[in-house]
Formats: sequence, C-alpha cells, structure tokens
Amino acid sequence: MDVTISLPKPHMHQDRFINDSVKRKVIKAGRRGGKTVGMSILGVKEFLAGKRVLYAAPTAEQLDRFWKQCVRALQPTIDVGVFYKNETEHIIELAGTEQRIKAKTAWNADTLRGDYADVLILDEFQLMNEDVWSIVGAPMMFDNNGDAVFCFTVPSVRSKTMSKATDKKHANKMWKKAYDDTTGRWRAYHFTSLDNPYISQEAVQEIINSTDMTRLAVRQEIFAEDVDDVAGALWKQENIDAGRMNMHPELFRIGIGIDPHASTGQTGLIAAGLGYISGEIHGFVLEDATRGGLPNQWAGASVNLYDKWVADIAVGEVNHGGDMIWNTISGVEGGKLLNFKAVRASRGKYVRAEPISALYGDVQSAIMTKVHHVGTFPELEEQMCSYVPGDDSPNNLDALVWILTELMLGESETGQFGMGRVEDYENKWA
Repeated sequence: MDVTISLPKPHMHQDRFINDSVKRKVIKAGRRGGKTVGMSILGVKEFLAGKRVLYAAPTAEQLDRFWKQCVRALQPTIDVGVFYKNETEHIIELAGTEQRIKAKTAWNADTLRGDYADVLILDEFQLMNEDVWSIVGAPMMFDNNGDAVFCFTVPSVRSKTMSKATDKKHANKMWKKAYDDTTGRWRAYHFTSLDNPYISQEAVQEIINSTDMTRLAVRQEIFAEDVDDVAGALWKQENIDAGRMNMHPELFRIGIGIDPHASTGQTGLIAAGLGYISGEIHGFVLEDATRGGLPNQWAGASVNLYDKWVADIAVGEVNHGGDMIWNTISGVEGGKLLNFKAVRASRGKYVRAEPISALYGDVQSAIMTKVHHVGTFPELEEQMCSYVPGDDSPNNLDALVWILTELMLGESETGQFGMGRVEDYENKWA
C-alpha cells in the first residue's frame, strides 16, 4: 500500500541543519524563525530512517507545535496502521521495535530521565537547567553513538526569569563552543526572524521599527544576538545582577515613584527603600507595580503600593501635567493621606539618570553597588539596559530615577502637597 508523507518545505537555514550529518547541532534563532518546525522535519526524517527520536521542551505548550507537525506528517501512515500513535504520551512508534518518536516536557535532569534515544532534540534549551544534557542527555548517546540537537532563542531579561538554568547563558556558551569547534563533531547555526520567508516580513519590520519592543529586545528576540546590554546604555545587566538580593535588611525609609505617560497609557510605579549594609546606606528596589489604565486606576494603585510598603513619601513629576498627579491621587480613597512631593525636571533625562546609574557600581572596575534589586524586575531591567541617552525613557525607568534620586541624592526641586504621614518630615530625614 502506497502512503504519501508530506513535510513542509524547509527554508534555506532549516535545510542546512536538517541535512547536516554532524553529531552535535546547536541552533540559535530569532522568534518565529522556524526552528521548531525545522526540528519536526528533522525528527520525522530520522524516525522514518528507523531511529528512536526523543524531543523535549520545557512546557507542554512549547512541545505542542512540534508534536502537531509530526502527527500531521505521519497521519496517513497512522490511519492505515503502519505506525501506532499514543496521543496522551505523545508517542508514534512501529510496534514491536525501538523505532519511535516521542515528545515530552523537561526542565531538568530528573524530568528527562527514563528513556534513551538515537536522536535527542532539546528545544528552548536556554530555559532548561544545564544538567538536562550533562547528567542525563549525554549518557543517552552511549548505546548507539547518538546525535543531539540543541535549539534556543537568546534569553532576554524577561525570559531569564523563567529559566531553570544555573548559568542563564549556558545555551549560548554551548553555541560558541560549537562555533569554535575544529573536530567536525559540533556545528553552530544562526538565523533571524527575518530569515523565515513563511512569516510576514512586513509585520516583523513594523515591530522592529516601532516602540513595541526595546532595542535590546529586538536584538535578542528578533536577530538572536547574544547581548546583555545595548552599547552606550547607562546600565549594564551584570551590574544589576551583582547587587541582586532575595531579601532586604531593615529599612528606615521607603518611598514610591510615580510617572504617568499619556501617549503610552502606562504609569510607572516603583517602590524603593533605604537600609544599612555594613554600616553604609544602600538603596533597595522593592517592587515594580507599573500598570496601564485610567487615571483613577493608576491613582488607586499608587495608594495601594504606598500602603503596602508603609511608605513615607511618594514622588511624581509635574512638568507636563502641572499638579495632575496630586490632583488625581487626592481624588481616590486614601489619596489625601499620602505624603506627596512634586518633582520638576529642571535637567535633561540623561543628566538625571546618570548619577543613579553610577550608584549601581561597575563589576569590571570593582566598584561596589549601592543599589540592590530585591528580586527580579524583567521589564524595568530591560528598560534600564536598553536606555541610551537621547532616547525617550520609559515610565518604569523614570519612576525608578525619581524615587532613587529623592531617597539617595535628595537633590530634586520639589513642592509638597497632601497631609503627610510623617511629622516634621524634612527634619526627620535631613
């Protein structure tokens, strides 16, 4: 009985890694670049060649596209009983043999255990812990000198928070190892979102040219470039990471920064505080509560953030909106009780931001940080590491600069509104 199996036509970059006979393939590609579809074509071809194929991705949602592509291609053979499919276990196999293709989820070594493969495919490898390969994956290759394929997108600040890896850059380090390999055993591949002819090039270009993504995110997510920082940016990710803490010491002062933006519809809301480390005053970024919504909604969120952290001051800019922030906050429940300072930007954004960035220290110069992020704030940190002087600074970043300037430098031009919860405020914190 003749059965036709149809596979998608791979684009040029997919074709390169699909048909390469090298033992270890490491693929770095932009979002929607076609890496997972390429993996499914490779997987089906290896399966039809009699191989035992194991595909793993961190989550069920991520493996779904691979699985559906494999089922679509092999369905005619399943329908006539050549191969057996178990949809629950995500298995297609030739009964009574080791010929099989299986898709499963795997975050770490423990979740990958219990199988072996002639061809192991690890997708979204940047999100997995390194031991998926080093402890379990590599030994799977012993029986038949199997092949391994690693596929990933460069981790952004946001995706790093999802990663189970100890070294968040382990996937790209493996890619560099493959790129530099001279043994012929490893090969590195790299392509961008724009290299996929089957997606809308117009849509990708529109996103690149818009403000929907930061320049750093575009370089990482679209062009698959391994960059932690944008050239000329005031902050470096390694400096932020060096000062990161899971817990803060006792704080003797806490405030929130507020920065509404009419055109984006987002209002920057940042909570920060002051405490001591080894007898020196340090700043601690406590929460990024930035949100969209109508004025009464962000005003209510500001009051909630102030109350949550038992803050003693709220700071907001009045240049463009007059006393708009205070008037809006004072109109919601509890708003009039805030100790609010209106800051007026007499200097440019770069001049205001530069002394705050200096407080984050410099790992390369062994200058210790004076500001610590308590936890991880993906959107804020991405904005910080992609802000170049001359760019329009986003709300999260502006709110951070306002409150850290007030807390740590105390040099903003201010006007005071509200009843205040701190008696003799100026004297107490002078």
